[in-house]
Amino acid sequence: MADVDTAGRKCLLRVDFNVPFEPGEQTISDDSRIRAALPTISYLIQQGASLIICTHLGRPKGRVVPGMGTEPVRLRLARLLDAEVAPAGGPVGPETAKVVSRLRAGQIAMLENLRFHPGEEANDPAFARELASLADIFVNDAFGAAHRAHASTAGIARRLPAVAGLLMTQELEMLGRILEEPDRPALAVIGGAKVTDKIGVVQNLLDKVDKVLIGGGMSAAFIAAQGMNPGEPRPSRSDVEAAKTLLDAYGSRISLPDDVIVAFAFSAEAEARVAAADQIPNGALILDIGPSAAARYADEIGRARTVLWNGPMGVAEWERFAAGTRTVANAIAAKPSLVSVIGGGSTAEAVAKFDLTEKMTHVSTGGGASLEFLEGKTLPGVAALDERSA
Repeated sequence: MADVDTAGRKCLLRVDFNVPFEPGEQTISDDSRIRAALPTISYLIQQGASLIICTHLGRPKGRVVPGMGTEPVRLRLARLLDAEVAPAGGPVGPETAKVVSRLRAGQIAMLENLRFHPGEEANDPAFARELASLADIFVNDAFGAAHRAHASTAGIARRLPAVAGLLMTQELEMLGRILEEPDRPALAVIGGAKVTDKIGVVQNLLDKVDKVLIGGGMSAAFIAAQGMNPGEPRPSRSDVEAAKTLLDAYGSRISLPDDVIVAFAFSAEAEARVAAADQIPNGALILDIGPSAAARYADEIGRARTVLWNGPMGVAEWERFAAGTRTVANAIAAKPSLVSVIGGGSTAEAVAKFDLTEKMTHVSTGGGASLEFLEGKTLPGVAALDERSA
């Protein structure tokens, strides 16, 4: 962003304000994605730009859906900035163009939900052209949407001078550091439910880090791959085969839980029991790693210099099954010298729940985007910036 002169120019700023709301309400429950974009917004305003901010919200599937408009995020942004953020409607059309044309240096307007227009997710050239007509420069700060080849991420970048915002730059630098030159020993802690969703990530990371620690529901597939009872529900054949492939290829560089927390019902109130990984009762569900595994993982983290964490160790939103995730989070937070990169989505939510966000080096705003980046895939929203600069 510092490579272009934005003074006196209109900048279309793509952000990811797809924030969670309280169930059934228009009250934002977590505004961290909005706060993450504040440095970029403040920088552009200080440089004398006028801003047209755009974001998606939910999945309205190309039509206007009541309750999915950007009004709540516009008001929250205005409050955080202590400045006016004008509604621009649209996201495109004559009235929107009129509002934008009146913007002066230092002023801000916000477009309506990009996904209200069918051309957004279709990466429609005509819609990208309309968006581009609103501004002189495109700034992409929406890392969380960078894995989508949409009109507002990839299409528009081919029609305007296109640069990365401060958040986008930080995300790429921190995640790239894990893949390119981590301080060693370097660990990856990978949780979540399905092995097949993350096998590419685990494979790519095992070529970059020294060890991968496995937790979450995906532990069941690794337990089954060793010929032991994984409990219920039974992992799919593809998950078990994927786990076996990883174990055969990387062996001791994959750490698995030696004990787990199980229950006989998927409920926050279910009785929690500790079971050895090779003695899981029939019908039991794995809902967390056990205390022995958690202590061992914490010890591994204590000896590391770099840790990437993506995926909780269990059903961390339920207190009875949050101990493994909390132990990992506390181990990372306890070592200030550790370079810690936290994957987005549920992992970031867990860290926030434990009030440890400020003790992590970097908490990513991208869930799917961070996973695809760590797998080594090209992100369309980033590639479009590269192509424009080339």
